[in-house]
Amino acid sequence: MPEESNPGVPPQPEAAKPAETAPAEETKPAVTPLSAEVKAAPPPAAAPAVPAKPATPPAASPAAPKPAVSPKPATPAPAPWDSELVTRLKAHYGSAIQEALTYAGQNYFVVEKGIVRELLERLRDDDKFDYCVDVTAVHYPKREKAFDLIYVLYSFPNNVRIRIKTQVADGEKVPSVVALWPTANWLEREVYDMFGIQFEGHPDLKRILMPDGWKGFPLRKDYGITQQDKEWVQINVGIESAQ
Repeated sequence: MPEESNPGVPPQPEAAKPAETAPAEETKPAVTPLSAEVKAAPPPAAAPAVPAKPATPPAASPAAPKPAVSPKPATPAPAPWDSELVTRLKAHYGSAIQEALTYAGQNYFVVEKGIVRELLERLRDDDKFDYCVDVTAVHYPKREKAFDLIYVLYSFPNNVRIRIKTQVADGEKVPSVVALWPTANWLEREVYDMFGIQFEGHPDLKRILMPDGWKGFPLRKDYGITQQDKEWVQINVGIESAQ
């Protein structure tokens, strides 16, 4: 049966129903290829150049403390030498034995030149100093007696060494002791060659190191270290100088 209409009220149109739509598909974000992303990405801005700091020199290490310098040991001084030998020789020669001293463990006599030959013979015969180790000299050009002539003796039986020292003036002769010790032959020749001291009674006193005819004596303090006998060099070598 039809609905009764309300007189005087116009009929209301029926509301339209919304149209049914198909469910929308889920949209996925577009995936950009990595290469395209890399290409598309703008290059990173270059960092501003930072000026290099000047290299700081390494701190100097503190200087090592200097080692303490030990004081120089005092130079030993000659001391009096007392022994039975000294007493006996002083009793025999008196003041001709000028000094009997010991220095750095070495014993020596300082005697007048006039008793040297006799004293050396006595030491050989009575005290068994059977070996003449050396004959040498030292030059003191400012002294009146310019040379110290020194004999070094050794006793094999007693294992004892002593020195006999005497002063000699330039040009003064000294008795040879070759008759006491044959080895003194070459020792006295060397002293003659280097210092010019002459040994009276020597069997063959001539130069042993320098050539025959050489002028001057190389171990004298007034003989220059580069000095030459220019005349000998000119004659025998044929040049002006050997320097």
